[in-house]
Amino acid sequence: MAERILLLTGHLARPRLEAVLAGAGELGFAWSVLDIGVKVAALMTEAIILRRLPRPVQADRIIVPGRCRADLNRLAGEVGVPFERGPDELRDLPAYFGKHGRGLDLTRHDMRIFAEIVDASALTVDAILARARAMRAAGADVIDLGGLPDTPFPHLEEAVRTLADEGFSVSVDSANTEELRRGARAGARFLLSLTERTLDIAAETGARPVLIPEPHGDLPSLLRAAEAAERRGIAGILDPVLDPIHFGFTASLGRYAELRRHLPDAEILMGTGNLTELTDADSAGTTAMLLGVCSELHIRNLLVVQVSPHTRRTIQEHDAARRIMFAAREEGSVPKDFGTALLALHERKPFPYVPAEIAELAAQVKDDNFRIEIAEDGIHVYSRRGHHVAQDAFSLSAKLDVGADGAHAFYLGAELARAEIAWRLGKRFVQDEPLDWGCAVDRVEEDRTRLREIGHTLRGTSD
Repeated sequence: MAERILLLTGHLARPRLEAVLAGAGELGFAWSVLDIGVKVAALMTEAIILRRLPRPVQADRIIVPGRCRADLNRLAGEVGVPFERGPDELRDLPAYFGKHGRGLDLTRHDMRIFAEIVDASALTVDAILARARAMRAAGADVIDLGGLPDTPFPHLEEAVRTLADEGFSVSVDSANTEELRRGARAGARFLLSLTERTLDIAAETGARPVLIPEPHGDLPSLLRAAEAAERRGIAGILDPVLDPIHFGFTASLGRYAELRRHLPDAEILMGTGNLTELTDADSAGTTAMLLGVCSELHIRNLLVVQVSPHTRRTIQEHDAARRIMFAAREEGSVPKDFGTALLALHERKPFPYVPAEIAELAAQVKDDNFRIEIAEDGIHVYSRRGHHVAQDAFSLSAKLDVGADGAHAFYLGAELARAEIAWRLGKRFVQDEPLDWGCAVDRVEEDRTRLREIGHTLRGTSD
């Protein structure tokens, strides 16, 4: 017998929901829709569901709208049927059901992020610790203390010990061999930028070396260093070094591929800063491309630099990208439909409804509360008093007649400004919800078991 799924909704959304499901073709289950008796589906509560859901439930699963604030475990316990929270938009249901079969797991990855504090020698120990804490929260696994040329680092040992005492894994990157020795003796687990000539430092201290070519770009010297490390029982990590665009970028990519062909099982590191820092482009896309290369070549160590203002979220981007690439590779798939963390400016499907569908819904509204949506033709604002469409939020002010209500006017101005930004960029807009900037902005964790305070547009629509 086919699985039976019951979808709960409200008065206004029911026709849309049924049309979406009917147009989705064969979904592999039998579905039914229940209007739970509220006007706005997102405002259904646990109490309303428990009071109005007929028992016994003739379904194997119950799907509630994505914005429904309810404790689904409690509902399942009361009703005796599993509850799930579906997508925020009805148009996303077919994709949701397609993904649901395989499960979208972004908890796993196989890449280690070294986050470099490039000016560590110029910072106090307290400042280093504060920056390390922020980097760890962003996704860093190892804190790399970078030394500056001709700049003493007298507090190196104290910095390493302080970080280690707080549970950090530490690496040291310096052109000064004595600083490398001091860092390792203080407890640094990794030493960066060693060569076949300086491999002895790792042998003396027991720290794990990241080996680079010498001279720069000379892959044979890196292969010799790897062979020497293996002979001495040292587990080296190899870094052919990624070069900036127009300064050997393409050739340096080739070195990574050639190194993998020579040493199929070697641990390899890629430093991405020469691309993210030295290219005036949003770094999320650059990071996605580079970590795609790393995923194909099984490069499991990343050196990340976060210095320029435009790369202020690059650790978060690397963390998101390593999870997406791992999941896609495990699925044998291209990295598409594995979350929106790297889609900061645009979205693949920004407009869930066409203008005619919005107009149809607007015609059903019987109250004065303004609803705001966007479609390809612009910003839609509607209530029982009318339906207005514009591409410039300011042009709507004279049509809404809220001049006597300052708070409402302020609210509509803020919402319409967000709607215009979303429309111009091609992003999803949901009234009363922040725009989704992916991992470019920290997401505010919401308690989806509780309703928000109802805003101006929703007062009086909860039942």
